[in-house]
Amino acid sequence: MSTLELGLIGNSRTSALVDKNARIVWWCYPYFDSDPVCCELMNPVKKEKDMGYIDIGFEKIRQADQYYERNSAVLVSRFGDNAHNVIEVIDFAPCFPMHDRLFTPSSIIRIIRRVAGRPRITIRIRPSVNYGSEAPQILPGAHHISYQGSEQTLRVTTDASISSILDEKAFFLEESVTLILGPDQAVESSPQDVGRAYYEATVKYWQNWIHNVSMPFEWQDVIIRAAITLRMNTFYDTGAIIAAVTTSIPGSPAAKHNRDYRYSWVRDSYFVVSALNRLGATGTMERYLQYILNIIADSKGLPFQPVYGIHRNADLEEKIAPDLAGYNDMGPVRIGNSAYRETQNDVYGSAILACTQAFFDQRLHRPADRNVFADLERLGEEAVARFNQPDADIWHRNEKEQVHTFSSVMCWAACDRLAAIAKELKLKAKEDLWRANAERIREEVISNAFNTELNTFTSTWNGNSVDASLLLLGELHFLKPDDPRFAGTVARIEKQLLRGDFLLRYEGEDKEGIPETALLVCTFWWILALTTIGKTREARACFENILSRRNHLGLLSADVSRSDRVLWGNFPQTYSMVGLIQCAIRLSRPWENAF
Repeated sequence: MSTLELGLIGNSRTSALVDKNARIVWWCYPYFDSDPVCCELMNPVKKEKDMGYIDIGFEKIRQADQYYERNSAVLVSRFGDNAHNVIEVIDFAPCFPMHDRLFTPSSIIRIIRRVAGRPRITIRIRPSVNYGSEAPQILPGAHHISYQGSEQTLRVTTDASISSILDEKAFFLEESVTLILGPDQAVESSPQDVGRAYYEATVKYWQNWIHNVSMPFEWQDVIIRAAITLRMNTFYDTGAIIAAVTTSIPGSPAAKHNRDYRYSWVRDSYFVVSALNRLGATGTMERYLQYILNIIADSKGLPFQPVYGIHRNADLEEKIAPDLAGYNDMGPVRIGNSAYRETQNDVYGSAILACTQAFFDQRLHRPADRNVFADLERLGEEAVARFNQPDADIWHRNEKEQVHTFSSVMCWAACDRLAAIAKELKLKAKEDLWRANAERIREEVISNAFNTELNTFTSTWNGNSVDASLLLLGELHFLKPDDPRFAGTVARIEKQLLRGDFLLRYEGEDKEGIPETALLVCTFWWILALTTIGKTREARACFENILSRRNHLGLLSADVSRSDRVLWGNFPQTYSMVGLIQCAIRLSRPWENAF
């Protein structure tokens, strides 16, 4: 049975998931959204040969440990047996500066080291192609093996015995062997030398990156792991930010729909950029700014979509991978995401919010200018036109389109931030224009979305139900912290949506009863709202509870079982990792009061 007790390795171009036995069970190659050459996480239907993974056979394992190298994305898995033989498997994707740019090949390096004794291991490399439908063509060389048939040939260069790998025969591990898995290109030196050099450079890169991150006093280990994970989920080539590295992991045992999250949602990306900006890691914002500006240019005359591909591709037509049974046989496995067709009016605010700091941050190499402002104004104009128009809600409920309060507030935020940017750029007429638009939208939202009888904002205009997105009215500065309407909204949400320690997304989530799982980001938003209204002690207790739900490496998926520690949903989920950062920063004692 598959679980999400997995480690993520990656380099902002490619990512893989490694289980506790050092088996690579998910690897989309060469990019985040490519064909998974390792797809065992999705339980491929067994055909002539077991395939879709890369692993190390080590008999009679007595003990196992798995951890990240300090402040890095380098994963170490250690195994021992009853005869005191010990090995260490080091997995990482190369990531370090080279020739004045970041070197991030679509490669994974695996170093297998003898730590003690005389261990005997078996190396199994069993990729699949075309979403688990067939085995690749295998072409061995003197010191490498090529696997052909996928989007890009996968080449394994190694100093291990080629015949031992091909025949999957056990051999004694003398000191170490290195596997370089990636593009079909010759390696410039011996695999051992390349592996060691890339390992040292990659560890150094990540540790230097973390060294330059601003850190609160408490929960530093939580923030470090979350920040590195978010950084790995950015596509360095275009600036896109993916929601997760997986597709089709259901949100609960009873989930009826699986989704492909290997794409860039405008809303999710805003939250990632915001969280990393809070840590001073502004490079992600700079690259995302270019991504979104190019999409604005691409989409001229077309609707602005809630989600795009990492290569700025707009068409994410959804189809099924018939040869993959799904996570624990809970298929289907989807490729693409039909959400790209939906109208979600909050995206205009999300895109502008993600770019706003670029106009104010003097540390940036190239702060945003009037040309960028003019591009963002196009989104602002759409926000003004759409703030009171029906759209699909952010929770993908299959209901008719309505005017959603969260979307309206995000349209207000688009205008509010454009006014602030115009002021910074000393464009007085533009400032007045956008301020007037923001004030008009705000008045209409309050008039139509605040239910005086229930003392709460409601999910839709003139409605009577609530959802978790309303908890962001304080974070977005639509309402001041001491506004009684915000306190009333929080209280109503708690009454209607709180189940134990977790918050549901909306009322009536499951007609068959109380949902088994909770979408973690909703509880994170609740924690932030509690701090806003002064309930810090309650917020800290809730945050500590969520921390206990992380997997053994500190990672979270989209959902968690309310009754136990089982994670559900696509993994690792950027929304959830963002929540860890936001809440830790908000709740931490300040350094001046720390000791």
